[in-house]
Amino acid sequence: MNRILIKNAKIVNEGTIFEGDVLIENDLIVEIADSISLKTSDCIVIDAEGNYLMPGAIDDQVHFREPGLTHKGDIESESRAAVAGGITSFIEQPNTVPNAVTQEILEDKYQIASQKSFANYSFMMGATNDNLEEVLKTNPKNVAGIKIFLGSSTGNMLVDNEAVLEKIFSSTPMLIAVHCEDETTIKNNLAAFKEQYGDDVPVTAHNLIRSAEACYISSSKAVALAKRTGARLHIFHLSTAKEMELFTNKIPLEEKKITAEVCVHHLWFTDEDYKTKGNFIKWNPAVKTADDRAELWKALNDGRIDVIATDHAPHTKEEKMQSYLNAPSGGPLVQHAVVAMFEAHHQGKISVEKIVEKMCHNPAKLFKIEKRGFIREGYHADLVIVNPSLPWSVKPENILYKCGWSPFEGYTFKSRITHTFVNGELVYNNFKVKDTRAGKRLLFDR
Repeated sequence: MNRILIKNAKIVNEGTIFEGDVLIENDLIVEIADSISLKTSDCIVIDAEGNYLMPGAIDDQVHFREPGLTHKGDIESESRAAVAGGITSFIEQPNTVPNAVTQEILEDKYQIASQKSFANYSFMMGATNDNLEEVLKTNPKNVAGIKIFLGSSTGNMLVDNEAVLEKIFSSTPMLIAVHCEDETTIKNNLAAFKEQYGDDVPVTAHNLIRSAEACYISSSKAVALAKRTGARLHIFHLSTAKEMELFTNKIPLEEKKITAEVCVHHLWFTDEDYKTKGNFIKWNPAVKTADDRAELWKALNDGRIDVIATDHAPHTKEEKMQSYLNAPSGGPLVQHAVVAMFEAHHQGKISVEKIVEKMCHNPAKLFKIEKRGFIREGYHADLVIVNPSLPWSVKPENILYKCGWSPFEGYTFKSRITHTFVNGELVYNNFKVKDTRAGKRLLFDR
């Protein structure tokens, strides 16, 4: 029997922080108490030394690029970076190559992950204008949900047929996650900038091309459609102040039919950063203004936004260093997301309890993930120890992403992940990832 006793931790769970010990047996948490005494011969003892012990973070939106785009990243490399960053479970998106728009292709991704993943995994089923039959075959017990791109993406994944959208929303009981940007608005904005600049459109125009208006038009339509059909809707990577009026904090998360996510980059950067970071902070939806960022923080803290995620989407440096119009959108974030939120805590923007609520508890509740996202007896031992005062700088030699770069490069974080457990296995320790692929397929209570 594999037994690990974590001593002297500040346990962060369900809105409280308390000092105590946690006992792990095999893959489960079996005891949580003020003090647990066992012979050292009976278990491995890890002294948390008064540092925070939190559930492993659950990232509900990543792009790990496998199959088909593995020069940018793959399930092995990016899940390794995730566990180093305190993310123990991820939900990956369908715009790989080929797109995961049939049950067979979707299952192929699960097979790859079962061999390669350091973290627990699930994969979204992709919707298109013509695969409703395949979408409806999706098993709600072992697939996270259905992903719809209402803005352009890799491959044939833009769903712009109103009748098809209506059918998907009204016929699937599963959670529908959407990327919301209005394609017509973006095309018109881009045409105007091309008329002014030709092929030399500056990256500083990105948030004006993929504008707040484009986001709001699309997300408000999605919310209206969900209300009309009764669909279970989750809107990914919200980026504007205006969109915050679409969401409520008046009812508990468990009762919400429409939920909201914000990503680390929209909480961290603003349009001013395009001048120094350029294409390396080019994301879709675009990073917007300081006022937008301030309202996102407000909505996150007051409960209108339910989840913090990454939209981790690596591209090579060479791809990013092309001209604005040719450089792809997206960037790597899983290794630095949790410590970035602890940095925001040091800045007085969010409590540690709220970080755990938004990165651990709420993704588990929202997707109804079985026995994860909390520190509870009988739950899977996905756990992370965070030292809040162990500064470290992001440098090329400690970046684990296959693409080899980070938008945080050169930044010194005040907090550091010291230990990560996945299903009771210590997969990250002494700032090194062990060669232990402990990830399991996520299951769902539905």
